[in-house]
Amino acid sequence: MTGRIAGVDEVGRGPLAGAVVAAAVILDPGRPIPGLADSKALTARRRESLDVLIRRDALAWGIGRAEVEEIDAVNILEATGRAMQRAVAALGVVPQQILVDGNRAPEFAVPVECVVKGDTRIDEIRAASIIAKVYRDAEMADLDASYPGYGLAENKGYGTAGHRAALQRLGPSPCHRRSFEPCRQRELF
Repeated sequence: MTGRIAGVDEVGRGPLAGAVVAAAVILDPGRPIPGLADSKALTARRRESLDVLIRRDALAWGIGRAEVEEIDAVNILEATGRAMQRAVAALGVVPQQILVDGNRAPEFAVPVECVVKGDTRIDEIRAASIIAKVYRDAEMADLDASYPGYGLAENKGYGTAGHRAALQRLGPSPCHRRSFEPCRQRELF
């Protein structure tokens, strides 16, 4: 692999609440960032430190998202692909190749390769996973302040027992995905 390679990863496909967020990163070979790893393997503090370094030292980075309404309208897989396309468009430079974490990728105007477990093996994808996770985690903390009672800052929108209990008690908020169980089930009551 040579040239401008963009790593792409997403966070937030499985939660019951919040947008799905994708990031794209083109690293600068002249400015290596030590310590890159899958965002899930890092502490929140380490992710935040690396996020600052990536944003400062990468050749380019971009964030793309698909909102709850779009997820509900088209489905999570299509919305994830759109978020990835938006992240690449936000780079501001055209990559020569795109490496997407996982086994599915949307269409791009340049060659794309899916890399299963790419966030454990490829620095560009690792960097994208960190950027996306830090961004979405901060957003979930903001949503927690706007919609208290669901524990969104802690559960990040995932369907934990406490989150499900809050849905039963409070019903879904505007940031909940109505097409996802148990949000859809709760709408029937």
